[in-house]
Amino acid sequence: MNTLQAYRFALDPNNTQLADLHRHAGAARFVFNWGLARVKAALSQREAEQTYGLTGDMLTPVPWTLPALRLEWNKAKPRAAPWWAECSKEAFSAGLDRLAQGLKNFTDSRKGKRKGRRVGFPRFKKRGKARDSFRYTTGVYGPAGDRHVKLPRIGRVKVSEAMGALTGRLAGGVARLLGATVSRTAGRWFVSFTVQVAREVPPGPSGRQRTAGPVGVDLGVKHLAVLSTGEMIANPKHLTASLRRLRTASRAYARSKPGSAGRAKRAARLARIHARVAHQRRHGLHTLTTRLAKTHDTIVVEDLHVAGTVRNRRLARAVSDTGMAEVRRQLSYKTSWYESALVVADRWYPSSKTCSGCGWQDPNLSLSDRTFACQSCGLVIDRDVNAAVNLRHLVAASTSETVNARGADRKTRAGGRVAGKREPGTAQADQTGGASPRGEAA
Repeated sequence: MNTLQAYRFALDPNNTQLADLHRHAGAARFVFNWGLARVKAALSQREAEQTYGLTGDMLTPVPWTLPALRLEWNKAKPRAAPWWAECSKEAFSAGLDRLAQGLKNFTDSRKGKRKGRRVGFPRFKKRGKARDSFRYTTGVYGPAGDRHVKLPRIGRVKVSEAMGALTGRLAGGVARLLGATVSRTAGRWFVSFTVQVAREVPPGPSGRQRTAGPVGVDLGVKHLAVLSTGEMIANPKHLTASLRRLRTASRAYARSKPGSAGRAKRAARLARIHARVAHQRRHGLHTLTTRLAKTHDTIVVEDLHVAGTVRNRRLARAVSDTGMAEVRRQLSYKTSWYESALVVADRWYPSSKTCSGCGWQDPNLSLSDRTFACQSCGLVIDRDVNAAVNLRHLVAASTSETVNARGADRKTRAGGRVAGKREPGTAQADQTGGASPRGEAA
């Protein structure tokens, strides 16, 4: 099975290489701004020509695609950037590709071809504000041994950690390099290799061999995840643990003089704290999702509306610190890696309000009620464990029409099973009502 995978390593460049990295990132930013200015000038000229009644081929062409932008750049680079030969051509190509992709996203968003929020027109990138990055897709690049990488026009750069996981697959012929992205985060430079990997399918029935069966995963704030097996994974709260240092660094930055060397130093410290929190959170989530994908043959999660949850100012920071959406994103591709299945329950499925023993629903259950007490069968169970067990029941009874109806979702594509029918009165993914047309609870 061929899959795309990324390997990211921290670089340890010397002073000369560090200057070259900054130069290449600046070249990508420069050509992006140059191309955007060229597009805007062509649009303005085209609008003026239309006011005079010109149409068709008489109008000035606008370089909107990557080939058109490259053609314009090759004509103008001797005058626009006399220093262009000092950098790899891949840096300029990366900037133009980023601009072309932004223009395409803008067009697709306006025409309704792109899902999600409306995408605005590309804006100019300012030095010190935009993210420094560039990409290699051609040329001689890649690992050079276990501790160095080869980057065109920059040379052989040392890496801070061993790359055996990547070099072993490249040497074995089961991986192929597709590109390399060099970027800077909080003062540190990283290289990320995009690799096409031929992964082996685990042995066993249907290509699977697991030590545990289906599992329901209920994500939350008090606990990062509660499994239907009863296991509760604590929420490390990395951001909360760093709030004191963040407040101190933020105040020091706010009190510094704009444009001074001290302000730049304090901004770098603030960025390092945020980067450390992000790295800690990412490591914890990868550990959790990898274990779930390797251990269980089917994983059931809820289709949480995280963007709507963070609008609550009392929960926004706590919800953002958990990374709920990242858990589902990682499970979506790791389940395909390890030949397990991901099932996404409907957003309106009442997993917390339904008794996992008899199916009775408590419509008055509030968020502050941490224990579920069934008035029908007398079951008393932790609220989150009850929700996780209900999620697991979706897989256990997936052949019944009732569960298929609850599990259907036409707005969010599930990684596993997707039902084609719904029960009468069940809310759709884009509706907010929870009652049937007769006024009864759905």
